[in-house]
Amino acid sequence: MPSPTIQAIFVVLFASLVLLWVRNPRRRLPPGPRGLPILGNVIGLRKEYQWRHWAKYKDSYGPVSSLCIMGQPIIILNSLKACEDLLEKRSAVYSGRPVSQFAGEMIGWNLQMILSPYGDRFRSMRKLVARHIGTNAGIAQFRPAQELEARYLLARVCENPESFLKDIRISVAAIFLKMSYGYSIERNKPDPLLTVLDTAAHEFYVATTPGAWLVDTFPSLRHIPAWMPGASFKKVAEKYRHTNLEQTYRPLDHVKRRLLDKTAVPSFTSALLQSELSSLDMETLPFAATSLFGGGTDTVVATTSTFVLAMVLFPDVQRKAQEEIDRVVGSSRLPNFDDREHLPYLAALYKELLRWHVIGPLGIPHSTTEDDWYGDYFIPKGSLVMTNLWQIANDPEIYDDPSAFRPERFLGAQSALDPHTFVFGFGRRGCPGQALAGATVYAFMSASLATLKFEPAPECPPSPEFISGTVSHPKPFKCNIKPRSPSALETIRAVNAEHPPEPASQF
Repeated sequence: MPSPTIQAIFVVLFASLVLLWVRNPRRRLPPGPRGLPILGNVIGLRKEYQWRHWAKYKDSYGPVSSLCIMGQPIIILNSLKACEDLLEKRSAVYSGRPVSQFAGEMIGWNLQMILSPYGDRFRSMRKLVARHIGTNAGIAQFRPAQELEARYLLARVCENPESFLKDIRISVAAIFLKMSYGYSIERNKPDPLLTVLDTAAHEFYVATTPGAWLVDTFPSLRHIPAWMPGASFKKVAEKYRHTNLEQTYRPLDHVKRRLLDKTAVPSFTSALLQSELSSLDMETLPFAATSLFGGGTDTVVATTSTFVLAMVLFPDVQRKAQEEIDRVVGSSRLPNFDDREHLPYLAALYKELLRWHVIGPLGIPHSTTEDDWYGDYFIPKGSLVMTNLWQIANDPEIYDDPSAFRPERFLGAQSALDPHTFVFGFGRRGCPGQALAGATVYAFMSASLATLKFEPAPECPPSPEFISGTVSHPKPFKCNIKPRSPSALETIRAVNAEHPPEPASQF
C-alpha cells in the first residue's frame, strides 16, 4: 500500500488535473451531443435537412449548442437573439468564412464573394455591389427590364404551362444577365453563357458538399502527385477551376468588346468599367459581377417557384391578393412598380413567402477569426458558426402558428417580426442584394396574379415538399395555370408584338 506521503502527492496531482480540466476553456464549449474520440460527431452528422435535425438541439441543449467533426468545432445558433448577439454585435469576430481546401483553395471559390475571407478584397466586392444594387434607388434603373421579363414569362407559361418551373429560371436568369452584363439570352435554345454559369453553380454545390472531399479533412493531400492512386480529385478540381474562371472572365470580356465597338448596353459591369476605380476595385470587379448572378438567380428562382406552389396550396390567399390588385390597379393594365406601395397585402404575402419557406435554411457558414466567449460558453477561433434560419422562422415564440401560411400576420399595428430581419443573413455577411431580389419577385408576383389563375392538377395535387440543399427549392410539382379572363390572355399575348425580344448577344 502506498505511503501517506505518496497518497497525498497523488491526491494533489489528481486535484490539479481536475482543476485544469475544469478551467480549460475548451471544456466550456456550448453543450451538444457526445461524440466519439477523434471522429467526434461525424457518425451522427446528417447530410439532408440538417436544419430540422439541429432545430431539435434547442430543446435538448438550448439556443446555442455545439458539435465537433474531426476536431472542427461547429456552433449551432438556434435563436434570433444569439444570431444578433454574435453575428451582428460582434461582426468583427464572426465575419470569416471556413477555409475549404477543395472548393476554395483548389477551385478558386475563395476568390468569389460567397467564400471570400473577410478583408479588403471582400469589402471591395461588397462595396461595388451595394453601391449599385443595394438600395431601391440604385435598382430603379432595372425596373423596365424586370417588368418586361415578367410579361415574357406570362406569355411562355400560357403557351406551355407544363414548363413553368423551367421558364421561371430562364426569366430570372435573363434579368440578372441583363443587369450584370447587358447580355440578352437565347430564348429558344440553350444559351452559351447561361450554360457556363449553370455549370459553375452545379459544380459549386458538388465541391462544397460536406464530407465529400478527403482533402478538406487532410489538407496535405493537396500536394500529392496527380498520378498517384486516390488523386483523381485533383483532376476534378482542375476542371471545376476552369469553369470558375470562365464564368468570371468571359462575360467581362464580352462587355469590354461591346464598349470598344460602342454597342454596350448599360449594366453593372459597363458602368463600373467606365468609372474611376482603384486597382483593388478593378481586380474584384469581375467577381462582384459574378456574385450578382450567382447570389441572386438561384435564390430568386426558389422564391418565385415557392410563390407558385403557395398559390396552388392556398387558394384563399391567391384570391385576396387578386382582389387587392383588381381594386387598386384595375383590369385595363398590368401592375407596375408605382403600384407597389399601394398593395399592402401583396407585400405581406411576400414576407410570408420568405418566412414560410426559408430558401437558405442554414445560410452560408460563418467562421470565427479569433477566440470568443458567449456568456459561460467558449467559442474557439476557427469555429464554424451555423445560423438555423429555419428554426427562427418556425419559432412559436416569434410567430403564432408558424406552420400556417398566413400573410395577415404582417398586416396591422401588431405586425409580426419582418423576416427580412434574418432571412438575408447577418452582419457584414448579410446579402447586399435583398432590395433587388424583392423587386424581381414583386414583378413576377404582381403580373401573374393580375392575369393568371393557379390551381392544383387533379391527377397529381402538390404538397409542401422541398429539396435539401444550400438553396432549398420546391420539389418538382404539377399545377394548372390558365388566364383569368379572355382580356387577360389578350394582354399577355400582346407583349411579343409590343416589345419583340432582343436578338441574343454573341458570346
